[in-house]
Amino acid sequence: MSEQIELKVLGITRNQLDTGVFALVMEQKNGPIRIPIVIGMAEAQSIQAHLLSIVPPRPLTHDLMVSMFHRFGIFPDYIEIYSFADGVFASHIHLTGPDGGIQVLDARTSDAVAIAVRVKCPIYTTREILDRAGYIPDEDGMPQAHLDSLPLDELPLERLEARLQQCIDDEDYERAAEIKKILESKEQKS
Repeated sequence: MSEQIELKVLGITRNQLDTGVFALVMEQKNGPIRIPIVIGMAEAQSIQAHLLSIVPPRPLTHDLMVSMFHRFGIFPDYIEIYSFADGVFASHIHLTGPDGGIQVLDARTSDAVAIAVRVKCPIYTTREILDRAGYIPDEDGMPQAHLDSLPLDELPLERLEARLQQCIDDEDYERAAEIKKILESKEQKS
C-alpha cells in the first residue's frame, strides 16, 4: 500500500432527501480532512449500535463475524480503503490467521468499518483517496472546501508536489513555476 493515512470514525449521518441512505463520516487522524462514505441502513445501524455501546438481544452480522474470527484464531490487523471509483469506496481487511499467515479479504467499506470498530483495528486510506474524496469542514462540520478548490498556498506539500508534476506533464510551465515558488516558500518555513 502507498502512504498510509489513518482515519477515525466520526459518526453516521442520515440523508434528509433519500430514506435508507446514510453517510459514514471518517476523519483523517491528526488532520482536518473528512470523507463521507454512503452506506446502507443495516450497516449504519450496525456501526451506530456499536459506537453507542448498544448490545442487541441477538448478535448482528458483524458481531457474528467477529465472534467467528476470535473462535478460529483470526485477528483483523487493519482495514485499507484502497479504491474510490465512480463514487464507490472499496476496502480490504488484512487478517492474521492462527498459523501466523497474512490474508487479505475484499470487503465493502461499510462492512470493513463495522468490523474495525468492534475489534478496534486501525483504518487506513491513501493520500490520493483523501485528496479526491475529502473535504475540510467549517465550524458547523459542513463541507467548507474540497482540496481541489483550495488556494495553492493552503494545499499540503504532497498535493502541491502532485500538482507540480501534473503541470510539468501537461507542459503548463507557467503554472508549474507558480507552484514551485509556493513549494519552496513552504519548505523554507518548515
